Amino acid sequence: MNFKIIHRTEYRYNSDVSFCHNIATVIPRESPGQKLLDFNLLINPTPAPIDFSERTDFFGNQITRFSLQQLHRKLEVTSTSIVQRDYSHIRRNFYTDACKNVTLSQARSLLDKNDEYSIEAKQYLLESILIRNIGSMIKNYAELSFKPERSVFDATYELMQRIYTDFDFVPGFTNVSTPLKEVMKEKKGVCQDFAQIAIACIRSIGLPARYISGYIETIPPPGKVKLIGTDASHAWFAIFIPSFGWVDFDPTNNQIPENQHVVVGWGRDYYDVPPLKGVVYSSGKSKLKVSVDIRPI
Repeated sequence: MNFKIIHRTEYRYNSDVSFCHNIATVIPRESPGQKLLDFNLLINPTPAPIDFSERTDFFGNQITRFSLQQLHRKLEVTSTSIVQRDYSHIRRNFYTDACKNVTLSQARSLLDKNDEYSIEAKQYLLESILIRNIGSMIKNYAELSFKPERSVFDATYELMQRIYTDFDFVPGFTNVSTPLKEVMKEKKGVCQDFAQIAIACIRSIGLPARYISGYIETIPPPGKVKLIGTDASHAWFAIFIPSFGWVDFDPTNNQIPENQHVVVGWGRDYYDVPPLKGVVYSSGKSKLKVSVDIRPI
């Protein structure tokens, strides 16, 4: 299935901005089951050629750096992507008895063998900017599902279901800096919080987990026309099962991602792959407006 994705971000400032430097992570990455067919990025005001560059970051994501050195009160960043998704071969690899039968004890043992893939995955065991000081509350929550002789796949599936059931989706309750322990205590948040709770749980029992930033296609109710701009940036997580690789889970929607999930990038947590981050020189405040539209083509 092919999707066209239009992602618009707009900042309006109360006073002139004299300089800003930004990093955008909005180019969908080539990944298993996904191919980028076309991409275009429009920035208004337009940065000078010397102030614009693209490169690959440490995690393999495609990022764009740009600076604006002229006065402006509005910044618009619009990305348009054409992405091909085919999850069928991934389903064949991971929905097998061999993958589902790997227990937590076996996974830990295989991870200690230090083969090429395990060494690369182990960086996702470490503390990160937003997932650190994992306390007993999260570890105890994880251990309700993860038992030494239980299937890692089944335990992760159950963890996903429990987060979906136990936590309420409440936009605006959290922000980027809200500590995980507060999210865990209040059982409220948004997709990035639920992904990071799951990652913290998995790291607490000794397995690698990574944060995935992307999009999800929303389906309108039967008989209703899909509205433009109602899709959203989304986040989910993946767990590393030794000998098989990374398996994705979406706790916000209680499902294993397939064709309707489009991957932009991945890292240790949200801080590594926000759609847009940067610094501005200004004396005023700003208002943010974001819209995402995903349509099959």
